[in-house]
Amino acid sequence: MVFYFKVRPEAGDYTIFMGLDKYENEDLIKYGFPEDIWFHVDKMSSAHVYVRLNKGQTMDDMSEGLLEDCAQLVKANSIQGNKVNNIDVVYTPWYNLKKTPSMDVGQVGFHNPKLVRTIKVEKRINEIVNRLNKTKVERKPDLKAEREAVSAAEKAERKAQLRDKKRREEMERLEKEKQADIRSYKGLMVQEKMTSNKQIASGSKTLQELEEDFM
Repeated sequence: MVFYFKVRPEAGDYTIFMGLDKYENEDLIKYGFPEDIWFHVDKMSSAHVYVRLNKGQTMDDMSEGLLEDCAQLVKANSIQGNKVNNIDVVYTPWYNLKKTPSMDVGQVGFHNPKLVRTIKVEKRINEIVNRLNKTKVERKPDLKAEREAVSAAEKAERKAQLRDKKRREEMERLEKEKQADIRSYKGLMVQEKMTSNKQIASGSKTLQELEEDFM
């Protein structure tokens, strides 16, 4: 089971989502998207909360409102973190999550600690949490199938782009050859290099002259 939430409208058309338990978290870790940003209460047990950005966007593109919604939802879904004030919430791109065979189910590390950021959450804001919970939708998605479908579409798009690139390169090559042939032909047709029929005739011996030479 995965829970989906809509962020505040002024923050943009984004969806926050999290797994029901550590097993769903494991699938979310495994089948995430490059645009996903992962949130967790630092040094405490909490839900794994994600927000999916638009293609080409990074953490730098996240507004304060979007960050606050994610951080408040993480805090509200931490048994310990929900009871205390002034907690830290860490967030990082999905692709920075590191999973090794020795880790417990749902446990993660980071490939690059420099890509991990922290936001301070002073206290729970019920207005935000209640607003998010009102948009809550439960689904049982096939995360693997979704990821494979997107990967297949992206692969097809890359192939199409490669074909277009090769086609453009071939057209450019043919055009260059055409222009080179034109320049070469014009060079042959330069007036000073041309000989007229009259010049050829005047420079040739007549039949009578040839016979006299032979005699």
